[in-house]
Amino acid sequence: MVKPVGPACNYDCDYCFYTAKRELYPKPARLRLPEPVLEAFLRGIFDGRAASVQLCWQGGEPTLAGLDFLRRAVELAERLRPEGVQLEHSLQTNGSLIDEAWAEFLGQTGILVGLSIDGPRALTDHYRRDRKGRPTYERTRRALDLLLQRGVAVNTLTVVHRKNVREGRRIYRFLRQAGVDVMQFIPLVERLQPDGCLALPGTVVGEVAPWSVPPEGFGRFLGAVFDEWLGHDVGRAYVMAFESLVGHFLGAPAAACVHAARCGRSLALEHNGDLYACDHYVDAEHRLGNVAAQDFGALAASPQQCRFGASKETELAALCRACPHLALCGGDCPKHRFVAQDGGNVSYLCPSYRRFFTHAAPRAEALAASLTDR
Repeated sequence: MVKPVGPACNYDCDYCFYTAKRELYPKPARLRLPEPVLEAFLRGIFDGRAASVQLCWQGGEPTLAGLDFLRRAVELAERLRPEGVQLEHSLQTNGSLIDEAWAEFLGQTGILVGLSIDGPRALTDHYRRDRKGRPTYERTRRALDLLLQRGVAVNTLTVVHRKNVREGRRIYRFLRQAGVDVMQFIPLVERLQPDGCLALPGTVVGEVAPWSVPPEGFGRFLGAVFDEWLGHDVGRAYVMAFESLVGHFLGAPAAACVHAARCGRSLALEHNGDLYACDHYVDAEHRLGNVAAQDFGALAASPQQCRFGASKETELAALCRACPHLALCGGDCPKHRFVAQDGGNVSYLCPSYRRFFTHAAPRAEALAASLTDR
């Protein structure tokens, strides 16, 4: 994950965990990824001779870097890409700056666009406001329509929070009616320190933030969407959680890192070249080094990062190890494991995943079996 402008953003969403990362850097600081640092990063990735490389341009809001920056970055990556290595780009955006020029470029280059939208107008605008407190739905919807009209591959990202958690079917139908074929639903789970600031992962104390989903709420949400998808859209619409679930019964690896047995492969590159274990762990403890001065491959394979990735499995609670859904859940993201139970820490979302997998796994397995019989 590449953060060309770091945590800088033109929105001020109530629930955002990343804009606070600006406190890591001296003020005033111009948050912009220099091209020499980007080149060092790309050379380091390609020196690893991976069969495929996925670059996800994120933020903050990465389009603040400008279209010319992304155009040059894509050209540079293509120039440095070794023959035979597959390279894919994606862009995660709030859509506010997407215009005809952006849409044309994204369509021509085949860049996948992840567009953040939390549902119809009232659900999107509840937490997603710009820095002047203005609603953002109209800008997001305008970007969605433009991207789809220009044939850009769009994957909507919906944050499931306390306000929209009971609206699974409504949100799914809204997205389908808007022309969306590929969508992703992300549960919002954050904690607050006594001073009101967001608690870092691993923090012992901290109350669950008021905008977080209830422990069972995300499971109900997914179950409602699954029923709608299974009844109408199998083979026509693609929801990451369901693709991953069906894929499990076809022998495929987890589509999302939160459900993989181990993590540590989705590193985050900040605007100044600092490399972190994950974008949920951008803090001093999980800083691996800087790609402008150190080899990316060595940092990515460092003992520190290997321990981080392995700890997802090695620090699994006994309750999780005995759970019949472990192969599907993977113990969830370590960031969410702060609920003490039976001598260990389990995910806050454990009730949700138990509920969803109990509801959906038998039918997903039957669907997988029908696919193999064809």
